[in-house]
Amino acid sequence: VQLQASGGGLVQAGGSLRLSCAASGRTSSLYCLAWFRQAPGKEREFVAHISGSGTSIFYSDSVKGRFTISRDNAKNTVHLQMNSLKLEDTAIYFCASRGSYCYTSGAKFDYWGQGTLVTVSS
Repeated sequence: VQLQASGGGLVQAGGSLRLSCAASGRTSSLYCLAWFRQAPGKEREFVAHISGSGTSIFYSDSVKGRFTISRDNAKNTVHLQMNSLKLEDTAIYFCASRGSYCYTSGAKFDYWGQGTLVTVSS
């Protein structure tokens, strides 16, 4: 399985960005798709995950109400719509997948994309 994240960039605080992650390979490993992020000098943290059918979605408290995760199973893609961006959202964003239930722990995920940098400026 290969995951390719894209869509990062520089945006002003209060602005929006939409991240995408295209997956290829064994689709049985794409049941749960998730986004994590890692800010400079900090540990990786969970952002959001979505189950295979898209009916089960979970967000971290820090992004709830501002970010929306979605998936297109026909295209094997997952998106992260980020609105009302804050300075503290600056990080490298990674997409990840696993073939079963969703977790918030990155250690549970089998496949990772290369990351896309999001920089929020004041």
